[in-house]
Amino acid sequence: MTDPTSSQPSRLGRRTFLRAAMLAAAALPLAACVGEEDPLAKQAREGNNKNYIAGDGSVQEYGPKSRTEPVEINATAYDGSKIDSADWAGQVTVLNFWYAACAPCRIEAPHMVELSDEFKGKAEFIGINVRDEKDAAEAFERTFGIKYPSVQDTQGAIQLAMTKYVPLQAVPTTLVLDRQGRVSARILGVAEKPTLKALINTALTESL
Repeated sequence: MTDPTSSQPSRLGRRTFLRAAMLAAAALPLAACVGEEDPLAKQAREGNNKNYIAGDGSVQEYGPKSRTEPVEINATAYDGSKIDSADWAGQVTVLNFWYAACAPCRIEAPHMVELSDEFKGKAEFIGINVRDEKDAAEAFERTFGIKYPSVQDTQGAIQLAMTKYVPLQAVPTTLVLDRQGRVSARILGVAEKPTLKALINTALTESL
């Protein structure tokens, strides 16, 4: 008969390997080279699901009658600016949950930058960083030219609060909030530019 404890060392070995891999990925330099694909982004495209909770890019839209109450967030961004959901009334808001060593986050970062510029004055973009301290987060933002603010949520307070609205389930997750501050759409995994753009436009064209 097989000893039921015989698999424990291999499990421990796998856990040790995964932890080491995550720490190594977090230490990778964030500088991007023109014409050279980011190594973590390449890893995500290979589909091996390393260093992040994988999302499949699935989109969930919520009709006005099925939406929960408005999302409430009150925090301070890395740049010192105050983030208060009370200020979002009447505008569409995009919340992007990310961290620097997350390969799919790096794939979608240019899309976020382009769309935040395209919808400037119409939709507010806010990042929620689930893992990084200030230096790592700001290095990522410099690498990809991100100008919109991000909030540190390494303790998970915002992520926990979001469970009463919609489950996040993956990193990255992107939420589109309607002009009443309610979640109108969720993307699990990489937010492709055409998809996110369409979701924002839908939220913008809805009547209050």
